[in-house]
Amino acid sequence: MKVLLDSCIAGSVAAALAAAGHDVERVANWPGDPGDEVILAKAHQAGQVVITLDKDFGELAVVRGHPHAGLVRLVGFRAGEQAAAAVAVLMKYEGELAAASIVTADPDRTRVRPSTQ
Repeated sequence: MKVLLDSCIAGSVAAALAAAGHDVERVANWPGDPGDEVILAKAHQAGQVVITLDKDFGELAVVRGHPHAGLVRLVGFRAGEQAAAAVAVLMKYEGELAAASIVTADPDRTRVRPSTQ
């Protein structure tokens, strides 16, 4: 799966996802952070699932109707837990994310909002 990691995601997540076979790009490696709208648009154009801690991406997708190729929001995971959580979410919800769903995961539960696109 093609993945774009928001700048707020721990750097260790990229290595863990790459080791699991995913094609990973990090916003932190870009010359500057262009803002959530541009990140979401670039990810959509590239067919990348955005992984973030930021709830603003969900607002852009749901409230404002911005197109996307899937979103994962990790909530309440410490930096050292993010890699395992991201790998597990992509493995378990690959089909839903391929259909541009929004997956919100916290240590106790995971919610999936199917795509309305």
